[in-house]
Amino acid sequence: MAETRIKGQEVEIVIVSGSTPLETITDIKSFEMTAQLEILREGYLGETTDRRDEIYKGVKGRMELNFENDDIIALMRQVVDRARRREPGLKINIKATLVFGNGDRPRINIPNAFFGEIPMNFGSRSDYGSITLDFEAEDFSVVST
Repeated sequence: MAETRIKGQEVEIVIVSGSTPLETITDIKSFEMTAQLEILREGYLGETTDRRDEIYKGVKGRMELNFENDDIIALMRQVVDRARRREPGLKINIKATLVFGNGDRPRINIPNAFFGEIPMNFGSRSDYGSITLDFEAEDFSVVST
């Protein structure tokens, strides 16, 4: 079954601002997504172990991008403007398509992502400039194509 494993080269990430795919933002170094779940435990009299349940708390993630053009800075400005209520209705969505060797192409949609601090980094003269986007959203969906 090794032929169905994928590497980063088979993952396509697209950021959508409003209804516009930001197709010029392509220098995505890394992408991470975590479904946030919390385990609940409760102990009861007469029982020798706790009962367990879980609660879903949304999704969070992180992307690191290199600068290919100034569109990343424009995205950062849109996020700040939304946070300052200058563009309160703006929705920023993240789409990840995983391309498996057997032809499967599940698409993960993260609608209406919200962002935390956005650090911009130029480590040295020889390092590429990068920006990190930490994000959270209420939910995600998976569409098989």
